Amino acid sequence: MNKHIKKVAVIGSGIMGSGIACHFANIGVEVLLLDIVPKALDDKEKAQGLTLQDKVVRNRIVNTALTTALKSKPSPIYHQKFASRITTGNLEDDIAKVAKVDWIIEVVVERLDIKNNVFDSLEKHRTPGTLITSNTSGIPIKFMSEGRSEDFQRHFCGTHFFNPARYLKLFEIIPGPKTAPEVLAFLNGYGEQFLGKTSVVAKDTPAFIGNRIGIFSIQSLFHMVNDLGMTVEEVDKLTGPVIGRPKSATFRTVDVVGLDTLIHVANGIYDNCDADERHELFKLPGFINSMMENKWLGSKTGQGFYKKVAHKDGSSEILTLDLGTMEYRQAKKASFATLETTKTIDKVIDRFPVLIDGKDKAGDFYRKSFGALFAYVSHRIPEISDQLYKIDDAMKAGFGWEHGPFQIWDAIGLEKGIGLIEAEGLEPAQWITKMRDSGATSFYTVKDGASYYYNIPDKSAQKIPGQDAFIILDNIRQSNQVFQNSGVVVQDLGDGILNVEFQSKMNTIGGDVLAGLNKAIDIAEKDFQGLVVGNQAANFSVGANIGMIFMMAVEQEYDELNAAIKMFQDTMMRMRYSAIPTVSAPHGMCLGGGCELSMHADMVVAAAETYIGLVEFGVGVIPGGGGSKEMALRAADTFKKNDVELNVLQEYFLTIGMAKVSTSAYEAFDLGLLQKGKDVVVVNKDRQIATAKAYAQLLAAGGYTQPPKRKDVKVLGKQALGMFLVGTDAMQASHYISAHDKKIANKLAYVMAGGDLSEPTYVSEQYLLDLEREAFLSLCTERKTLERIQHMLKTGKPLRN
Repeated sequence: MNKHIKKVAVIGSGIMGSGIACHFANIGVEVLLLDIVPKALDDKEKAQGLTLQDKVVRNRIVNTALTTALKSKPSPIYHQKFASRITTGNLEDDIAKVAKVDWIIEVVVERLDIKNNVFDSLEKHRTPGTLITSNTSGIPIKFMSEGRSEDFQRHFCGTHFFNPARYLKLFEIIPGPKTAPEVLAFLNGYGEQFLGKTSVVAKDTPAFIGNRIGIFSIQSLFHMVNDLGMTVEEVDKLTGPVIGRPKSATFRTVDVVGLDTLIHVANGIYDNCDADERHELFKLPGFINSMMENKWLGSKTGQGFYKKVAHKDGSSEILTLDLGTMEYRQAKKASFATLETTKTIDKVIDRFPVLIDGKDKAGDFYRKSFGALFAYVSHRIPEISDQLYKIDDAMKAGFGWEHGPFQIWDAIGLEKGIGLIEAEGLEPAQWITKMRDSGATSFYTVKDGASYYYNIPDKSAQKIPGQDAFIILDNIRQSNQVFQNSGVVVQDLGDGILNVEFQSKMNTIGGDVLAGLNKAIDIAEKDFQGLVVGNQAANFSVGANIGMIFMMAVEQEYDELNAAIKMFQDTMMRMRYSAIPTVSAPHGMCLGGGCELSMHADMVVAAAETYIGLVEFGVGVIPGGGGSKEMALRAADTFKKNDVELNVLQEYFLTIGMAKVSTSAYEAFDLGLLQKGKDVVVVNKDRQIATAKAYAQLLAAGGYTQPPKRKDVKVLGKQALGMFLVGTDAMQASHYISAHDKKIANKLAYVMAGGDLSEPTYVSEQYLLDLEREAFLSLCTERKTLERIQHMLKTGKPLRN
């Protein structure tokens, strides 16, 4: 099916509808967003003398919803200017406009009668061949397609986005009885390639895949609280980052999503899944019913499992619901001996065998919860999916699990997982027993860099489809390794391109990482055509190893610290001036030194969800790895005839001085951290390494030559320095910044002005790097800077002193 999506219509502008509209706008698609006409004037409209016939009134619901969405945090849109791609209207005046769109997405309230009324209207205006889908989270697709035209049914199915649509990657596609196979194939590919999603074709069963397993997991924990006598804090401690789940864990997640939303899905499963062997588990426990009666629904009502209270002295406190007394109390710290044993295990997947062997309540909890989960997912095949990898994909993409149930089971071991199931008085599905009897010992295997899953019907390993567009570093790390030290692994990506993957904690950049980068460049210059710096961890890099800087500064080892800063600078310059093209592939947090590295690559292939910035002010220093120099250089490169050059330079200065961090890769272009016409953005992070490799090949094939070092950077000298110093004086006098903030800002001003030169002058990059290094080093001698670094190391938060 060769179809191009240029314009979509989203019907329904609630939180979900507006979010979907924004995400299509994110990827450059025109959007028509429609909602109902108000039935009455509000007070403001009455005061203005408006009538129900005025357009501003008729579009009030949709415009209010979209405006609210665009103001929400986190933002549903990559850049506010992208909102201009969305046109609003109403279902009476503008319904005919759906004739000119390529895809209609219905996102109205979850009631079949209302949805059917909407489809009645849409079918009158829809052009044959137009895709039409429903974002229902549980209403059977077959009910919505009944009685529709043949063309409607062939092009109709469910497309279930998870909320928030920009951030959660799961995109469930649910065929109706007559959905054309080519429609499913198209949506599957479009979701992955253009929307940046993990596309999963599901069966038309209640709650589909993600919510069926996710709600089971939450309901299972709800019932386990009583069985094990656990507190809310204890469950959230055990079901958060320690097992690769979001920080919000279980109860905080329910508060954010809304207890009423969870109950709606749980009741739907209970009412429609009589044959489910754990049917009774979907009955709501008593404390949930009590919370519903009290309207303690979570964040939307101000209290749920947690409640924030303000005190008279202006302070606030988070209270926790005691599930026994149903009263709020002060939070209690949860700690378990079992968790202490995993603190030295960096990789989450390696923790599971240790967790289930725990001898305390945490060990009991993990054995019970994983035993129940493994049994349940085994019995859902083939009910909700024929392939086990789809269940794992759905849980990772829809619920933020780092590892899916079958991947966790593999980590624990097939036989041991079966033991956990049986210890709970449950039985695995028959195919599990047959799998074990066949001699298979795992659900997943890796061969020739590709992932294979156990295919149940033919009892053999099958390649997971859709991998050809991806490079999965986990699959090639050992087989394609060229070099390794404690900081990096260098892999051969094939076709003459190397990849440098950081291995440090949070991908911080220290001595070993820098040594590994230099070694990778050496190898690439000798035997390869290009170099990619990329990884597939949660974050690209949170910056330089400030712990190392702190120790050197405290011990007053200034010569060693100077050498370390120079090594960082020299390595960044090698990224720019090597004989081979270098491509950086940032994603997630790309801060401080990680940002500096990307700025010095020949090209950046950034994931759309890249939060990039020079944040060194937060620890009392200026960017010292070439970042301050680079921002001065980039400002100079944008100077044009008749520009007020001071104003241009000031914008770049403020990006550093205010420690600005982009909320998406697209915002990074505005900050000067990414460069238009040079750097690119990919929406699907899974494709990022493969895309970066392709660009490295393209640069190499284009006859890449080593660029000459710059000696033509225009700096403004005293003219700029004076302006900056006056500005920082005023900021301190107005109490916007502290005395130490002023000192840091003045050091940065000196570097970016090129010193106190008497007139604008052309200087070399090395001249600016020397100024930068001197300023960085001098700030490391300041007590207040050391206090800031120490506070960041202890708390992870900046200190304003």
